[in-house]
Amino acid sequence: MDDSAHEWQGRAILHVDMDAFFASVEQLDNPQWRGLPVIVGGLPGGRGVVSAASYEASRHGVRSAMPSSHAARLCPDAVWAHPRFDRYSELSAMVCEEFRSVTPIVQQVSIDEAYLDVSPTPHLKTDPLSIARSLQHRIDELGLSCSIGLATTKTVAKIASDCDKPHGITTVLPGTEGAFLAPLPVTALPGVGTVAARRLREVGIRTLGELARLDQSSARQLLGSTGTVLVERAGGVDDRPVVCERDAKSVSSEQTFSKDVHNPKDAESALRSLVQKVASRLRSKHIRGRTLTVKLRYADFTTHTTSRTIALSTDLEGEMLPVALELLHGAWAAGAGLRLLGFSVSGFGEPVLQLDLLSDEAPRDRQRSQALAHGIDAVRERFGSGSISVGSQNLEDVRKGEERSDEDRDA
Repeated sequence: MDDSAHEWQGRAILHVDMDAFFASVEQLDNPQWRGLPVIVGGLPGGRGVVSAASYEASRHGVRSAMPSSHAARLCPDAVWAHPRFDRYSELSAMVCEEFRSVTPIVQQVSIDEAYLDVSPTPHLKTDPLSIARSLQHRIDELGLSCSIGLATTKTVAKIASDCDKPHGITTVLPGTEGAFLAPLPVTALPGVGTVAARRLREVGIRTLGELARLDQSSARQLLGSTGTVLVERAGGVDDRPVVCERDAKSVSSEQTFSKDVHNPKDAESALRSLVQKVASRLRSKHIRGRTLTVKLRYADFTTHTTSRTIALSTDLEGEMLPVALELLHGAWAAGAGLRLLGFSVSGFGEPVLQLDLLSDEAPRDRQRSQALAHGIDAVRERFGSGSISVGSQNLEDVRKGEERSDEDRDA
């Protein structure tokens, strides 16, 4: 690791990660909260979770995805703020404009992080480190803070951005990726969750250097189909480009079954998982869609799609799943073997039916659902996609529980 100026050779990728973004926005809008422990999330009296915590709160052990009741015990003097996703989106858009002011090649992967390709070209000998410093200064001027990783690959840049938080810049020079990664714990690698880390520890693998030396057969046995890719990335090998996704037409997920599916319950379970993945991706891209499509491929490879356009744009699985299940059962001939099942969302324009035409409670209910969904995303990001499973009825139960808590507090 070296942040000295030099003539960069090859690709240069920045991973910019906003520091405690939601909490930082709250401190920006409420200057009296600066320097105080701020927690954004559901209030501790309900069943909420922490969406974000300022660094002052983090020092008490508060973490995102933690139950709010636990966070309140760890940090009893915290200032609590209800999530304001519209405001966070507004600031995120401003930050992204700063990204695009230094390069057109920007891949926003969530509301508070993005990859930027700032590679020098034969005709433009830029200094990637100077670009990173200038960009950080511009974000400072917005009243926010970010940490940046600079490297030749997306994986190394992302890991580097977490090395010197908050407000750090970590540079991994070309050719030093393996040495940088080797001593780090396997959990530093995106894609290695708690279950995978435990399996690796059981065979004596604790660092990325040890993981990088694992043979392909053992990697697949321990880590499944992604094992060989994770081994490559542990050694610093990652040729994925920074991909602009500003004009995405749809967000989708598919599952090909190892054996044809005939049981409706199995198909419903698979569809529920697909809807969950698509909803999470929509939220990470900060987009909502109105057209829901279910794709069915039968044992004879015949493919059928069925769609419905709903009134209000959404990124919530609780709103998508009932429609998706109706589409599935309306299109699937009973007993026909399914080889593949897919789900996609498109139609990212403005909703036809505006919120103010609904009941007075609708915006409030949706805001609660959004807060819950983001909390679940945080749990899954930290502990793995299988760490929590919430069906539409469960979402409704939790929402009603929070509503009862609000009524109790109002009383």
